[in-house]
Amino acid sequence: MRLVIDLQGAQTEGSRNRGIGRYSLAIATGLARTRGEHEVLIALNGAYAETIEPIRTAFRGLLAQECIHVWTAPQPAAFADPANDARRYQAELMREAFLAELEPDWVLLSSCIEGYEGGAVTGVELSQAYRTAVILYDLIPWIHADIYLGNERQREWYFSKIDELRRADLLLGISASSGREAVDHLGFEPERVVNVSTAADEFFHPVELDDEHWRHLSSAYGIQPSFLMYTGGIDFRKNVERLVAAYARLPGNLRASHQLVIVCSVEQSQRDHLLSLARSFGLGRSEMVLTGFVPEDDLLLLYNACTLFVFPSWHEGFGIPALEAMQCGRPAIAGNRSSLPEVVGWQDALFDPYDIADIAGTMERALTDRDFYRALLDNAARQADSFSWEETSLRAWSAMASAPAREQPLAQPRRHRPRLAYVSPLPPERSGIADYSAELLPELTRHYRVDVVLREPEALADDYIRASCGVLSTAAFRANAHSYDRVLYHFGNSVFHDHMFGLLSEIPGVVVLHDVFLSGILAYCEFQETRPHMWARALLDSHGYTAVRQRFSEPDAAKERYPASLSVIQDALGVIVHSEHSRTLIGRWYGTAALDKTAQAPLLRVAEAEVHQQEARERLGLAEDALVVATFGILAGTKLNHRLLDAWLASTLADNPSALLVFVGEAGGDYGENIARRIQQAGAGDRIRITGWADRSAYRDWLTAADIGVQLRTASRGETAASVLDCMNFELATIVNAHGSLAELEADAVWKLPDEFSDEELIDALEVLAASPERRLSLRTSAREILRTRHGPRQSALRYVQLIEEYHARSASHSWQSMQRIAMAADSASIADLATRLAQNHPPVPRLFQCLLDITGLLEQRGSAPALHIVRSLLLELLDNPPEGFRIEPVLAVSERGEYRYARRDTCRLLDIPSGWAEDCAVDVWPGDVFLGLGLDKQSALKQRRLWQDWRARGIQVSQLVFSPQESAYQGGAPIAHPQLDTQWIDALSCASVIIASSRSLASEIQSCEVFNGLEEAGSPTIDWLNSINQLEVAGSGTCFGEVARELWTKLQTGSDGSC
Repeated sequence: MRLVIDLQGAQTEGSRNRGIGRYSLAIATGLARTRGEHEVLIALNGAYAETIEPIRTAFRGLLAQECIHVWTAPQPAAFADPANDARRYQAELMREAFLAELEPDWVLLSSCIEGYEGGAVTGVELSQAYRTAVILYDLIPWIHADIYLGNERQREWYFSKIDELRRADLLLGISASSGREAVDHLGFEPERVVNVSTAADEFFHPVELDDEHWRHLSSAYGIQPSFLMYTGGIDFRKNVERLVAAYARLPGNLRASHQLVIVCSVEQSQRDHLLSLARSFGLGRSEMVLTGFVPEDDLLLLYNACTLFVFPSWHEGFGIPALEAMQCGRPAIAGNRSSLPEVVGWQDALFDPYDIADIAGTMERALTDRDFYRALLDNAARQADSFSWEETSLRAWSAMASAPAREQPLAQPRRHRPRLAYVSPLPPERSGIADYSAELLPELTRHYRVDVVLREPEALADDYIRASCGVLSTAAFRANAHSYDRVLYHFGNSVFHDHMFGLLSEIPGVVVLHDVFLSGILAYCEFQETRPHMWARALLDSHGYTAVRQRFSEPDAAKERYPASLSVIQDALGVIVHSEHSRTLIGRWYGTAALDKTAQAPLLRVAEAEVHQQEARERLGLAEDALVVATFGILAGTKLNHRLLDAWLASTLADNPSALLVFVGEAGGDYGENIARRIQQAGAGDRIRITGWADRSAYRDWLTAADIGVQLRTASRGETAASVLDCMNFELATIVNAHGSLAELEADAVWKLPDEFSDEELIDALEVLAASPERRLSLRTSAREILRTRHGPRQSALRYVQLIEEYHARSASHSWQSMQRIAMAADSASIADLATRLAQNHPPVPRLFQCLLDITGLLEQRGSAPALHIVRSLLLELLDNPPEGFRIEPVLAVSERGEYRYARRDTCRLLDIPSGWAEDCAVDVWPGDVFLGLGLDKQSALKQRRLWQDWRARGIQVSQLVFSPQESAYQGGAPIAHPQLDTQWIDALSCASVIIASSRSLASEIQSCEVFNGLEEAGSPTIDWLNSINQLEVAGSGTCFGEVARELWTKLQTGSDGSC
């Protein structure tokens, strides 16, 4: 393979003289030395001209000079100055282009966390041409951000670097501990993180000290022949203060014979603090020595001269000073946290860095117990021999050679990550989807350059997102939509999504549909008048007039019954849902075309690294031995909170003083208030409680504190079962019922009740889990494994990216871009025609087919009373009971222009519902739609003939219902008037696909007309008749028109040839 090593870690001012710089150069030379048949190239940043020649020298004899390449880029590019942002981006692009020109298989980034100051330009792109490995030193600032990232700009920089790190194909950890941090805190798969370890420089070796050496150490630093040594910097995590405190606890005779020597550069304020601390502990002036900066030659002497090396740090990436001391043959003891156990390699040589007494005790034992001291010396020799740069380099080569194949969700090779606009609520908005997006985004930024789109960008409360993503207002997004390669929307049934409907209709994108039912948010928009009439129109488009009628008569019932999400699915390039149940619901409501553009991705959950139950209970004021049963979410009938309360009160847990039932969420509405009253009446005190709104911190505390979770559902509307996964993620033994998406959960991961469970079954589940810690443990273990393997951040995000790219590749997005280009090129005179033709060519998908009923004659009362009665009754019957997959749309002929408009306001008046929401716009038709003329308007028929011909040619079924003047629609009733069978009228009828006559004789009469004899068979209409009209009772009230409508529709469907 060809490996290009970006060696800026050995160049920058902040790293080249520190451990990162030494490590970078050492592993690079090691890789060159052990390269075998591989090829190694070095890439250097020309902004650090003074470092180039020394690095060339370091590789002399290892690599030919032409293998060392220097690149330049615009400067200054330091992140610290916001004025450099644009320039830095240009520099990043230039670096990427330079690396690509070298045609590597792998690029090894020696240090990713660079560039806050100076001229370093680092980055990780998911290049299709090569893969990227990054040396991982530690994640200390990420894990302890409150300590190390107080500066807002520096925090933004570091978070942006973590975002780059996430895009690496492979992390080469300098210790097993640092690798675990990437897995636990960044969501890396363990197989993509390899511990290549570290070695100390060969410069550090045993030295026989003579009198001259001792005189130098004494005169330069005031050091006595016996001393305890620490080196490694003055930093909060280095734990120097506890080291001084522990030293002060040593017996006086040991302190008198052994100084404490702190070897590192010390600022004056730090020096003053440590000296003051020493005085407060009663230490004499000569007992503690602060050397300040020492040359490397003196550091070698100090290592060799010390009696004992003490390394009290509580967090390291590796801890190279301890290994350097051992490589010099000196005994070392260290803290038992992070990487130090693997460096020191012996449990007895470790202490608790937070326990001053333990530190002091281990030091005293080393100084007084000769056997222990000799064992420390032996351990030092063994450990020093177990680390080498050759072994580290070979591990790195092996890791790259055997790295898992990269996930390849991107459909086409790209030099740069595509730009993605991400439209979703984000913290601090009180939305579960906001929190979900905050967890998903860090993984998506590995694959995309992401800008988040918010109504109020200034309110964004997530520092990581600000650092790793651009932040746009909706107005800015609209103005710059053309610059994005991908758009991702997150839709849910809450007020946080009301602005997205308009955006999606203007700017297509992939939609993550967290709730199949959107009637709640649409109703909110309509009732709050933020988007007037939005819900009624969505109900018509999605479900027809039956739904609209219920919207005005029973709005709450309409919200529960109808999803009204069709327009969102239509406008989406593709839809992502989180359960097969949601996908099934979409298919049930909107057909197979909806299923074709809907796919499932696992609901992402970030695994909890550690669950500290007792700490959470202390914060919540819960007893340590309490048995806590909790259910999560706003109280609602669909969550069966009343069933849980009933079961609790009927169980033995109700009488258990240690058992608590907690409803974590808002009571909300009459239902919640009823639950609260019942709790009060039960007299259980605070053993049954409703928490009210729980912010993210409180929500997590309750998840951590609980023992058992209960998440029940009924009347599922395709919502995401995030709270159930939360319970599983926090290791709760969780009870669910097999309803909706909950039925898809594995039986060994939850206690799964039947969908329609009994109170006894729920009581049994509660009592068994309460009494059996072993059963709870079994469920917790299975649940955690499922979460880890199927819902991990990287696995979930990879599926997202795969679907985004698939949808983009196969969708009409290219057509949309073509539409934009056409629109920009069109003049004002042609734009309307172009828009019409584009609309004709690209029907919305999925959709309800339209059955267009021409009610022009009905509205203008053109016909006898019996005929008008039949037409009106058929119309009402079809509006109430539309054929499956169709929406009934009465239309009105606009005779003077030869077109139709929707007759929605007139239809509202027929249905006796408000009409202010309705729009009587021009009719759009597409293949599969059905047009039915109702035979009452001869003049309209003559004017529409050309339009009908055009519609039939485009695949619309044009049908005509014709009444006879000779036959009675009612037995013994008056004849029904109809247009005469003259030549022009019959000629207009001839362009229909199907003609349905009111009687057999009329059908025969039409069939015998000469105009039909001259038609080709393919173009000739099917002519049939309705038998059920003749069965109507003379005095009927319309109750039998259901049969007439069904017969009419059957004959329309079976009679059409569907073509011109």
